[in-house]
Amino acid sequence: MTELFEALDEHDHRLAGGLTGSLAALNHAGLLTAGDIRTAQTLCRLSREESQDVVLAVALVVRAARQGSVCVDLREAADLVPDHAWPEPDAWLAEVEASSLTGVAVRVEAGLVYLHRYWGEEGAVVTDLLERMSRPQPVVDETGLVAALDRLFPEEYAEQRRAAEESARRWSSVITGGPGTGKTTTLARLLAVLADQADGPLRVALAAPTGKAAARMSQALARAIADGKHPFPAEDLEAVEGLTASTLHRLLGFRPDNHSRFRHHRGNRLPHDVVVIDEASMVSLSLMARLIEAIRPDARLVLLGDADQLASVEAGAVLHDIVGGFRDRTPTPVSRLVTSHRFGHNIGALAAAVRDGEADEAWQVLTAGHPEIELIDPADLSRIREVVSPGPRALREAALAGDHAAAIAALNGHRLLCAHREGPFGITRWNDQVEQWLKADEGLDWLPARYPGQPLLQTTNDYGLKLWNGDTGVVLAGDERQALFDDGDLGRVVSLARLSEVEVAHALTVHRSQGSEFGALTVILPEQDSRLLTRQLIYPAITRAVDVVRVVGTEAAVRDAIGRQAGRASGLAGRLSP
Repeated sequence: MTELFEALDEHDHRLAGGLTGSLAALNHAGLLTAGDIRTAQTLCRLSREESQDVVLAVALVVRAARQGSVCVDLREAADLVPDHAWPEPDAWLAEVEASSLTGVAVRVEAGLVYLHRYWGEEGAVVTDLLERMSRPQPVVDETGLVAALDRLFPEEYAEQRRAAEESARRWSSVITGGPGTGKTTTLARLLAVLADQADGPLRVALAAPTGKAAARMSQALARAIADGKHPFPAEDLEAVEGLTASTLHRLLGFRPDNHSRFRHHRGNRLPHDVVVIDEASMVSLSLMARLIEAIRPDARLVLLGDADQLASVEAGAVLHDIVGGFRDRTPTPVSRLVTSHRFGHNIGALAAAVRDGEADEAWQVLTAGHPEIELIDPADLSRIREVVSPGPRALREAALAGDHAAAIAALNGHRLLCAHREGPFGITRWNDQVEQWLKADEGLDWLPARYPGQPLLQTTNDYGLKLWNGDTGVVLAGDERQALFDDGDLGRVVSLARLSEVEVAHALTVHRSQGSEFGALTVILPEQDSRLLTRQLIYPAITRAVDVVRVVGTEAAVRDAIGRQAGRASGLAGRLSP
């Protein structure tokens, strides 16, 4: 579905004055913003390019980058605004290729038009990954490998064992799978296998795109090592105990003078023998290019993540494209885990149907009356209140009682998820609605700005407090004015006076929920014409739940979402394919 904006009035900043022809028409249609057009006009003016069709093509590429795509296929432009008189695609592409702008500000590759930066970064990722696959792969001690795999992977871990064995034989590997399929378990035991194969101490770097994801990675790895059901072999503990993850920016060496370059690069490689990136679906094309170039050719790269989750907020859907591009390669560096241990069969079936675009199957599961799955009519506010209110009430009772363990449990017990921040289906409205219900339940006329039981979301990284963007906490009762933040253990108490970048979190956006899990979830679907109503919205939302999923939406909204693929234009998969 095309994202079109509706101008608020004639002074809307997205409208550009002084335009004629296609640029004016597409600006007023809500396809191109003033920023898209002015950027394109400036680039063309600097290259002395006067063709309005070339300006239009560049404006589309700028728009695409703004929306997360790295290129544009001009043959598909007519789908954006079908009733517009578009240039003939082949002649249009030929004109762009012949332009003085091409080779300077834009590039054309395999019929796709790129901004020069993204063309270069995509090409670098392709070249580096293919080079890492083409060179002789690591020498493996076969007898030692079999012994380590037998020791570390019990029979129930057959999928994980296969993925670990395949990764042990490669310089680059991707371990992908949905939530609860054992990616972290595979990683913990894979690292022990690699340490067993190494001649000396193994230098391992663990990293993730955000501070929260890095903290969760460290916690998940510690839990995997402490697996009570299948204890970690004592002789392998030393190789993995105490490993902690950092952000990708910290690993690469953040430079305050240059936000797109790092201290580690092709000329100053990382010293590690193994580099593991968790939540790789959230890594942008630019950051992935910087990462791969910084890894030594004789060091291992392991990407972990769910290729079907939401992509980076920046341009690119790199993990999805890598998995797709290597699908037909033999041997492939991709290992896929499919059996989920997070949730029951019915939630798993619903998630799989959504992921695969099977609307009829998903609707059948949603409406079959399973106790752990419920579809709620958006107009039935009383039912929504009935299922949502117990969570905030339990959180408030625990905070008032000073029961930290109960507060952390309630914080992760239930969450509202929305697609938008604003509007009738957004988190602002639903955060306010939950507080209105709390006041009504307690007979209160008002609640203070910070009240006991109020859930909080940290929105930036605070290295001093060791709070990461996406961390959640709850305001405690008492004169000390404190909040308890979930740290994966007993929680950390922080003074409210030291918190500056937090917001109310009865409801979260689906994007903010990635990397978390909740006992029960209530998902508020947006209106049918929302550009965010796609299967890439519903699938990540559903897979955050452990026990219960409730979907607030109409049949039309559910079917439209499942039938709508939110693709990001990219040439990466095609350039990686054999």
